[in-house]
Amino acid sequence: MMQSGRLGMMQPPVILLKEGTDTSQGKGQLLSNIGACLSVVSCVASTLGPRGMDKMIVNERGEATISNDGATILKLLDIVHPAARTLVDIARAQDAEVGDGTTSVVLLTGEILKQCRPFIEDGVSPYVVARGIVAASQLCIEHVRQLAVRIDKTNESEFYGLLLKCAGTAMSSKLIVSQRPFFAQMAVDAILSLDREDLNHKLIGIKKVPGGAMQDSMLIRGVAFKKTFSYAGFEQQPKKFVHPKVLCLNVELELKAEKDNAEVRVQQVSEYQAIVDAEWSIIYRKLEAIVQTGAKVVLSKLPIGDLATQYFADRDIFCAGRVPADDLQRVVQAVGGSIQSTVSDLDPARHLGTCGLFEECQVGGERFNLFTECEGAKSATVILRGGAEQMMAEIERSFHDAIMIVKRAIQNHDVVAGGGAIEMELSKMLRAHARTIQGKQQMILSAYAKALEIVPRQLADNAGFDATDLLNQLRMQHANGHVWDGIDIASEGVSNNMEQFVWEPALIKINALSSSAEAARLILSIDETIRAQPNEPAGGGPPMPPGTAQRALRSGGRGLPRR
Repeated sequence: MMQSGRLGMMQPPVILLKEGTDTSQGKGQLLSNIGACLSVVSCVASTLGPRGMDKMIVNERGEATISNDGATILKLLDIVHPAARTLVDIARAQDAEVGDGTTSVVLLTGEILKQCRPFIEDGVSPYVVARGIVAASQLCIEHVRQLAVRIDKTNESEFYGLLLKCAGTAMSSKLIVSQRPFFAQMAVDAILSLDREDLNHKLIGIKKVPGGAMQDSMLIRGVAFKKTFSYAGFEQQPKKFVHPKVLCLNVELELKAEKDNAEVRVQQVSEYQAIVDAEWSIIYRKLEAIVQTGAKVVLSKLPIGDLATQYFADRDIFCAGRVPADDLQRVVQAVGGSIQSTVSDLDPARHLGTCGLFEECQVGGERFNLFTECEGAKSATVILRGGAEQMMAEIERSFHDAIMIVKRAIQNHDVVAGGGAIEMELSKMLRAHARTIQGKQQMILSAYAKALEIVPRQLADNAGFDATDLLNQLRMQHANGHVWDGIDIASEGVSNNMEQFVWEPALIKINALSSSAEAARLILSIDETIRAQPNEPAGGGPPMPPGTAQRALRSGGRGLPRR
């Protein structure tokens, strides 16, 4: 950085950053960031819609993942460009908040940046462009809230049908679309089995069992978990109970010294025998206290050893140790009671739960413990079946999206039509609004309106349709007041997607519009990147001069500086 003095004399350079630091700034940096984001968008654009393609991502260990979920693909891609990682973050946020629409939000952000790139090239201030993007997104969000159709929850049968349609729309672009009615009903039933107050979807356990067909999957209105590690005496225990009392513990029932690595000095054998007898009496007191409660099924998060297993088997009690924490929590939600960390002062009325039927049964090649017919059960378990591991993993991701959509449809009563219908209506609204204002904002709003058309355009492109022709039809239909007309994949044309029951919760679109505008504004606000180049040696100490390591490798180590 050179500065000239008053008399024209050159001052010495002022070094602010260490040598080797990469700096990029100005308009070129902005355009570079936009180009990086568009490269990320091109990776996921072809996965949108019912005819979207899947991506196979292979990691450094050779493990392959097949998916068309935008958040999953971006998470597995090792993106190093700092600006492009913003798209990864908004996809994760969309997945966490809504559960679906991850590809749409990335696609929309990229298209907004693409349409605004000419303004940046022409010298328009990035602040002016960002302000127009935020204003356009706010107008769109308000219009979505006005257009959204309120779901009537008073009629239970109609409301159930509406939830089925929302779940089916979420599955239309997934691997399980061939069994859409089957899995849509399973997703709705699973969510409706939860507590209506909080709808905690984490209480829906998803277990994968290789083998069988997709339609062999089942929903357990209760809890199911895989048979845990068992000790001698387990096979003598009964494997089926009707209306049993269930006790859930966080207690280790194993014969061992109460204090590890303790030093005990004894003078005679009788003293040593007393110590051994004390260890046995401690565990026997615990076991007897459990038996006295009348529990027939004993579960523990910690190990249940061979002594306790045989003790329970002799008294016709089933036990399972090392039960995963989330499964144990679901058991408590289903059967009642609570997890106890001690066996003293157990009250059967308050601390024990009950279910209609407990049994251990075979599912594929796995043994499962099932708690069913639970009164007021507030948890559920889905056992997914399928051929390959990659296929079952994708079924799980698709089912998770459907569960989240149903949950949001219950919590937020508004729905809109999918298939690009709402995007085309918002685009028409923005074009009309842009004619009423003046200045640069008019051009930016028009660019945002054009960016919204990327969703129906990409749907048509992925399905192999003539996107230009279909978009012209959609513009005409929306200009004539057909609010809910969108791309119809089945008829290869345009149809009223509200009547075709292609529905999505309005929250998906609102969240996507908000997130994409924030991400675009963030990327447009970056005009300089400062990247430090690490040249610190592995063992610490002062940094090597650039090129020292390469010279040392070529010279067999003779070029290293002496210390």
